[in-house]
Amino acid sequence: MTTLTDLTLAEARDALLRKDFSAVELAKAQLAEIEQARALNAFITETPAKALAMAEASDARIARGEAGPLEGVPLGVKDLYCTEGVATTAASHILEGFKPAYESTVSANLWRDGAVMLGKLNLDEFAMGSSNETSYFGPVVSPWRRQGSDTKIVPGGSSGGSAAAVAARLCFGATATDTGGSIRQPAAFTGTVGIKPTYGRCSRWGIVAFASSLDQAGPIARTVRDAAILMRSMAGHDPKDTTSVDAPVPDYEAALSRGVKGMKIGIPKEYRIQGVPAEIDALWEQGVAWLKDAGATIVDISLPHTRYALPAYYIVAPAEASSNLARYDGVRYGLRVPGKDIVGMYEETRAAGFGKEVRRRIMIGAYVLSAGYYDAYYVRAQKIRTLIKQDFDRAYADGVDAILTPATPSAAFGFGEKGSGDPVEMYLNDVFTVTVNMAGLPGLAVPAGTSSEGLPLGLQLIGRPFDEETLFALASVIEKAAPKIAPPPKWWAPPVGFADTLP
Repeated sequence: MTTLTDLTLAEARDALLRKDFSAVELAKAQLAEIEQARALNAFITETPAKALAMAEASDARIARGEAGPLEGVPLGVKDLYCTEGVATTAASHILEGFKPAYESTVSANLWRDGAVMLGKLNLDEFAMGSSNETSYFGPVVSPWRRQGSDTKIVPGGSSGGSAAAVAARLCFGATATDTGGSIRQPAAFTGTVGIKPTYGRCSRWGIVAFASSLDQAGPIARTVRDAAILMRSMAGHDPKDTTSVDAPVPDYEAALSRGVKGMKIGIPKEYRIQGVPAEIDALWEQGVAWLKDAGATIVDISLPHTRYALPAYYIVAPAEASSNLARYDGVRYGLRVPGKDIVGMYEETRAAGFGKEVRRRIMIGAYVLSAGYYDAYYVRAQKIRTLIKQDFDRAYADGVDAILTPATPSAAFGFGEKGSGDPVEMYLNDVFTVTVNMAGLPGLAVPAGTSSEGLPLGLQLIGRPFDEETLFALASVIEKAAPKIAPPPKWWAPPVGFADTLP
C-alpha cells in the first residue's frame, strides 16, 4: 500500500493541486515518519509547529488558486542554512543556541514558492567531513544496511542528514551544500539524486561559510525530476551575494524530456584509478552503455591534472576555512568560555567549541597561509586549480557536452571503518568529486545500481558552466535505464502494533 510519504515530490505537488489531500495532512504524515526515525539522527532541530502553520497557509493559497511551484511540499534544511528564528548550529558546539534574525536566500526562495519546513538536518561539523561522523550532535546513521548485517552504515558527508532523510522518506527533498563532493557523495551512498550547481548559480548568502570559493548550495531528492523542481526554486541571482551570477534560471524539469541523441560524452582516463573495486568500474561501463543506447556518442578524453586535485583541494579548502572560522571567538554569538583575559577567552572558547576535524583543518589552513609557506603551498595550489579548470575547458572546447565518471570510489562504509587513524583515508572519498568544485562546474550524482552487499552506487555527470539542463537530461536517461532501487527497509521503525502492547 502506497502511503503519502512514499510519493515523489512531483507526485505530491500534483496531488496537492488536485486536492487529493491537504498540505496539513501531508505535513502530519511526514512529521510522524520523523518521529519514528529518530534512531537515524538525521535532524538536529525539528519544527513541527512551524511546519503545520506553513502547511495551513499553503492550503489557504491552494484554495484561492494562488499555489506556488512547491506549494505544501515538506522539505528539510541542512543546518548550515540560516533560518530566521530557528536554531542554526552548523552541527558545532560553538554555534549551539544561535538563532539568526534573518533567512538565507535559498531557503527564502523555497518558502516563497510555498514549501513547508520540517526542521534542520544534521551534517558534519561546519560541513567538514565525508561520513557525517564529525557532528557535535552525533553521527547520522544511514537508513541502508549491508545484506545480512546490522552494522551501522554512514550516509556520507557532509550533507549526510539531508541524504539520509530523503532516502528514509522523512522529507520530499532537502537543501544541501557541496564544497568538495558533499552533495554528490552522500547522494550516491544513499540511492538519492544530488546536484552541485555551477558556482554562482545559487546564492551563498545566509549559508555558514566553509570555503567560500568552493561552497555551493544544491538539492538532494528522490528522483531526477524532484531535483530539477527544487533546483529551479533554489537558483537565481542575489544582489546580496557578489559571487551570484545574474543569468536566467531555466526550466530544469522541461529539460528531462529533451533527449541525449547526438550528445558527446567524455570518459576521462585519469579517473580509472588503482584500487577501485571492480564493481565501480563495471557500473561505469554500464553507464556508458546506457548513454550510447540512448544515442549519445562516447569519446575518451584526458584531464591530466586530475591527480593533483585532491592535494590542492586540501590546501585551498582549509586555508579558506581558517579565515572564515576566525569569526567564532566567543564575542558576538554562540558559545563563550571565560578566560583570564580576552585572548584566554578566545583560546578557551575555540578549544571547547570546535571538534577535532575542524581544529585540524583550521591548523592546516593557518599553516599554509603563514609567512614562508604561503607561496610554497597556497599559491601553488591555486595555480594547480587553474590548470584543472583549463583541462575541462579544453574538453568542452573539443565538443564534449558532458563527462561521465563514478560518483564515489566505493559503496558506503561502516562507522569507524575509514579515517580513524589516518584522516587522509577519509579524504580519498572525494577523489572523483573535488575537481568539479575546483573548476566551479556543475556535477550531478544519480543512482545507477547496487553493490555486492546491496548498498546503492551512483554515477556522476559533469557539465559545462551553467548547463545543468544537459546534466538533468542525461541523468533522466540513466535513471530510466538503471534497475530501480527499492527504498531501504524501515529497520528503525517500531513494529506495527507496538504501541498497543505498551502499558
